[in-house]
This record gives sequence, structure tokens and C-alpha cells, in this order.
Amino acid sequence: MSIWEYANPVKFIRTTDVVLPWISVAAVLCLVTGLVWGFFFTPDDYRQGSTVKIFYLHVPAAMMAINAWAMMLVASLVWIVRRHHVSALAARAAAPVGATFTVIALATGALWGQPMWGTWWAWDPRLTSFLVLFLFYLGYMALWAAIENDDTAADLTSILCLVGSVFAILSRYAVLFWNQGLHQGASLSLDKQENVSDVFWYPALVCIAGFVLLFVALVFLRTQTEIRARRSRALLARERQA
Repeated sequence: MSIWEYANPVKFIRTTDVVLPWISVAAVLCLVTGLVWGFFFTPDDYRQGSTVKIFYLHVPAAMMAINAWAMMLVASLVWIVRRHHVSALAARAAAPVGATFTVIALATGALWGQPMWGTWWAWDPRLTSFLVLFLFYLGYMALWAAIENDDTAADLTSILCLVGSVFAILSRYAVLFWNQGLHQGASLSLDKQENVSDVFWYPALVCIAGFVLLFVALVFLRTQTEIRARRSRALLARERQA
């Protein structure tokens, strides 16, 4: 068995049809458990009060916004090197999901930042790089939509993905690159002095698992849709030539 076998669209659809229901159920269970646990069964923070519970949406969404682009980068590199259509379509399928996570992170960050910083937005290094990442998501999706030939679109969007990866890295490590800015350091860390308390840590891990599983489920589902849409376009093109 080789991972490259799943570059076959039929093999990919058959396999994901089997695992997709299980991943979807696991995603729902983790999200419901983590969010209910976090919002209703953890204490208020001694400084931030109940607003700290935005953490259970903001942090997983922000993590997945960046990791979605990383997944798109890997899929784009596979397309450039191996020319497997499923990888290009998987990157295309992941873009709207990643963009949605980015919007959630920006919105919840604003809701969290207003009572903590006294402002909804600041041109903080991490916030700014995250906004630019969102614009790259929009540009990536627009480029796919603007080009009729799928292979040409995959080539150009793969290059755009490589460029946008710079901002994905900046979004993750901006606080380390620049000392100035309102945004705090990492809330989840192996360093016990920087990490959040265990009472917040464990439900956060369940929420993160839920977001990861949700991302995988949505990408599998959307990739299946992209494969079928590509097949439909190919059949229509053959009928027109006949």
C-alpha cells in the first residue's frame, strides 16, 4: 500500500466515503464536549472574568486557520512535483474552510480584545499578518474561480500558496519576531510557566481535536465535490466536441 494510491480519484472517494461518517461523528462529539465543558464547567479567570472562555473558540480557530494553509502548501507542492489532481483539488477544497476559520479567529479575537485591550482592533504584528493571511485566502479562491483551465489554475494557485505561506508563518510566530504589540504569547505551551492552567487546558485540547476533525471532514467532503465537479466539466467538454 502506498499513499500515492489515493491520488486516484475513485480510490480517494471510496476510502473517504468509509471514514467520513466516523470522522464527522467524532468531530461533533469533541466540539460539543469541549465547548460545553469549557463554557459551563470551568471557572472565570481572576483577571479576565468570563471573557476568557472565548479562548475555546479563538485559539482552535486560529490554529486551524494557519494549519489549513500549511495543508494547502503541502498539497500544492505535491501538485507541482507529482501532478496529482486530487492534491490540487484538496488544496482548493481546503481554502474556504481555512478562510472561515480565519474569520472566526479575527471575530472572536476582536470580541476578546475589546474588554482586555480597550479596542476592537490594533495594528499588532500578529493581527496584521493574520488579516493579510485572510486576504491571501480570498485571493487564492478568486484565482481558482477566474481561470477556466483547471491545470493552469492549479499551477498559479500553487505559486500563490507558496508566497502566502510567509504570512502563515508570520501569523504563528509574529509575537516572537517582534516584541511590540498587544497580542499575548502562546496560551498553549509545553512551558508550564507560560501555559494556561490545567482547568482550561484539558477542555481546550478537546476543542482543538474537534476543530481538527471538523477540518478533515469538511476537506474530505469538499474534495469529493471538487472531483465530481471536475469530472462533470470533462464530460461536458467531450459532449461539446462530439
